[in-house]
Amino acid sequence: MTVIIALVIQPQPAGFWRRAVAALVDFGVIALVKLALGRLARDLDGPVAACTVLFAVLYVIALHAIAGQTIGKLVVGARVVDGRGEPPEIGVSVLRFVAYGFSLFPFGLGFVMAGLRADRRALHDLLAGTRVERTTSPAPSILGKETSWTSS
Repeated sequence: MTVIIALVIQPQPAGFWRRAVAALVDFGVIALVKLALGRLARDLDGPVAACTVLFAVLYVIALHAIAGQTIGKLVVGARVVDGRGEPPEIGVSVLRFVAYGFSLFPFGLGFVMAGLRADRRALHDLLAGTRVERTTSPAPSILGKETSWTSS
């Protein structure tokens, strides 16, 4: 009986496509910030780019360390956790962000690992000792209607 209960409450890893959609949402958030900064400072392309990169770095590192979720992960119902099942500490979050570079080269194969491994961990997860798991439910639909994401 306890084995069945443990299997039911055991967190499920977030799959490759769920993670990919979360990344697209996050890229959209970062693009909106860049667009807004570009409108405010039309003739300052260099500083706008620098501020956008700084925002992207702080956005990912801080939100993972604070809640284990960026806006993209919140939307798709996923979160980053450490070995204890808690959001990663700031140092681990920084390491995970830096390790994105290793996942990117060559040819993004470190990210593809999340689709090939049974535990759905990408290279940056392995290097930082983290995993991305499904939350109990994704963010509710904007329209208040159930979607395929929220109905299960």
